[in-house]
Amino acid sequence: MIIEKNISPYIVFSEDSVLTALRKISDNKSRIVFLVTESGKLEGVLTDGDFRRWVVLQDAIDLNIPVSKVCNKDYVWVHDDESPEKIEACFSERIEAVPLLDRHGHITGIARRRGGGVQIGSEVIDEDSPVFVIAEIGNNHNGSIEVAKRLVDAAVAAGANCAKFQMRDLQSLYRNGGDPNDASADLGAQYTLDLLAKYQLSDRELFEVFDYCRERGITPLCTPWDIESVEKLERYGIDAYKVASADLTNHDLLEAVASTGKPVVCSTGMSTESEVRNAIALLRRYGVPLVLLHCNSTYPAPFKDVNLAYMDRLRELGQCPVGYSGHERGIAVAIAAVARGAKVIEKHLTLDRSMEGNDHKVSLLPQEFLEMVRGIREVEDAIGTGTERRMTQGEMINREVLGKSLVARCDIQQGEIITEDMIDVRSPGQGLPPYRKRDLIGKQSPRTIKKGDFFFMSDLDESKKVVARRYRFNRPFGVPVRFHDVERMSGLSNFDLLEFHLSYKDLDVDIEEYIKAPIDVELVVHSPELFAGDHIMDLCSKDEGYRTRSIAELRRVIDITRKLKTFFPSTERPRVIINAGGFTFDKPMPVSDRESCYELIAKSLSELDLDGIEIIPQTMPPFPWHFGGQRYHNLFVDPDEIVAFCEKYGYRVCLDLSHSKLACNHYGWSFLEFLEKVGPHAAHLHIVDAEGVDGEGLQIGDGEIDFVMVGEVLGRVAPGVSFVPEIWQGHKNNGEGFWIALERLEEAFSRPEKACQRSC
Repeated sequence: MIIEKNISPYIVFSEDSVLTALRKISDNKSRIVFLVTESGKLEGVLTDGDFRRWVVLQDAIDLNIPVSKVCNKDYVWVHDDESPEKIEACFSERIEAVPLLDRHGHITGIARRRGGGVQIGSEVIDEDSPVFVIAEIGNNHNGSIEVAKRLVDAAVAAGANCAKFQMRDLQSLYRNGGDPNDASADLGAQYTLDLLAKYQLSDRELFEVFDYCRERGITPLCTPWDIESVEKLERYGIDAYKVASADLTNHDLLEAVASTGKPVVCSTGMSTESEVRNAIALLRRYGVPLVLLHCNSTYPAPFKDVNLAYMDRLRELGQCPVGYSGHERGIAVAIAAVARGAKVIEKHLTLDRSMEGNDHKVSLLPQEFLEMVRGIREVEDAIGTGTERRMTQGEMINREVLGKSLVARCDIQQGEIITEDMIDVRSPGQGLPPYRKRDLIGKQSPRTIKKGDFFFMSDLDESKKVVARRYRFNRPFGVPVRFHDVERMSGLSNFDLLEFHLSYKDLDVDIEEYIKAPIDVELVVHSPELFAGDHIMDLCSKDEGYRTRSIAELRRVIDITRKLKTFFPSTERPRVIINAGGFTFDKPMPVSDRESCYELIAKSLSELDLDGIEIIPQTMPPFPWHFGGQRYHNLFVDPDEIVAFCEKYGYRVCLDLSHSKLACNHYGWSFLEFLEKVGPHAAHLHIVDAEGVDGEGLQIGDGEIDFVMVGEVLGRVAPGVSFVPEIWQGHKNNGEGFWIALERLEEAFSRPEKACQRSC
């Protein structure tokens, strides 16, 4: 049983609408709300079941009526001073939450049979939540309020959720009244008392630091070592309590903390399992939301004694979230604890391990704490969900390159029956996978297939085949092409432009082998990002030789663009899309380094002859795919930085919707605001869907982008700007992916038929 004293997530007013109550039910994840008057008196209960029973009796559903007309007024309740046993007796298969009322009928708490999340401040700790990281500052401030605030700043910078301190009333805590000069005290106790006498903050100073935590957006937490400290912290209004391992057997202190009704985070070091059981039983009687931390209370703890596997047992005993409070060297064990299921991690933080005091020696320095938090977040990402396996974006890319497909071993005529000896298995993996071979055998070929051509899904089911047609858009449009397919693709629809996607090998081709006659559309060129020798274009590399080579490679791109322009007579100034650089391999680039990188990109571009050419850097995703793996991108990701670059150096950009949506997802930015900021600086658009933080290049409608919204915004801030559907592998099966995308985009980007100037 858990007794919730923070009842606001479960409370609605009687005159609130049914819709308001349903939203509250959805938010609190407990399937119930309680209706109160303005004075706080309980008037009714509404559960998911109550709502469903009401719905089936209605001819017309009006969710705006007062919730008091829908609620259940025949509910079970108990007085808030009843025994835990009497409260628990109210639970049944049907009743999982019971309101607790004072003698005036006001609701003061909610007893729940099963523990859900434990809320500390604004954050909830449960099986689905991110790990709650506690920076244990304790007395590492060594009595200085300035050092304490610097430690809070370090905790914030490292990404901790909580900064924890300790509070002792030495006179009541120690039998000698806290006298550090007591000659009869044991050596260990005398050493500890001497430190505490010198290095405690006053109550006023400690509360000032708590206030500072809240100003910095981090939750303050405190370990009271005595009942007097509990009373002081309660008067201050602390959100929750941390109980030290040393007090797990101090039932008087446990009762004092539990009687506040606030969440308790309890370390379990230096105790036997029977003592752990007894403490859990006591805290359960009070119904407090509980988190148990596995701990080995030696400083530093030997790795062989840590025993992370005990967290599984602790979770079973407590039936609550569990975590790990560590005093071992380094950060590896804390990160491993997260992989083992820890939902809370507590580690000591110091500014200087050489400072006086035992805790400093087992504390992490700010950079180490930051590395730990980063490792925890990486492990959280890696743990995943355990749901049905799906290929990741990176795997799909590698499967295309490294996998195998079914290809025609010989020419096959339309209508001919496909036999086994007509099929080969060859790389790359861009067609039907080899396991579909049996599905092909005996089928009548729906098309003429040349030797070496891939088989596609439409060869199994012709109804899935999509072909090009005439499209209507309110802005110029085209498709990506390569040299080998430009003549065939250019005649398939009423394109306004073609966007050449170049590989580094394309820079050496004889264009006249592929283009025999002028093509009356606009020319756009997409520069390679990868060049021979694993060289990725980076115009802001600090390695001068690397940067010089990037400039030279881009110069070759500009040269071939000028040659291409002779075949596109309607093009006055070809646009060349580039990925300008600014990637890192191991971790993101410090924000402070980015401005100088933009300056270096502008310098690199100034060293090129751009007469008749417009360079347009592409907006980038936070996690690009390079060489079959993932890196970090740092430039042309942030909308404010993109705008600043354009305005300072006079460039426009290629706005890639997929890349920028991924950036918004990762950083929590508004995608609409991103478009409104960057759209006016767009010279060209890549329109494509996205999902998560690295799912780029998805087919329109297969991701998260609202293209109706995009069409409306870009219609305002980027009217007339051209686009291509840059669908990943959209060129396969005669451009099938592009045709699907263009069909789906017509509604959001349509134009009247009379505006179409080109015909198929």
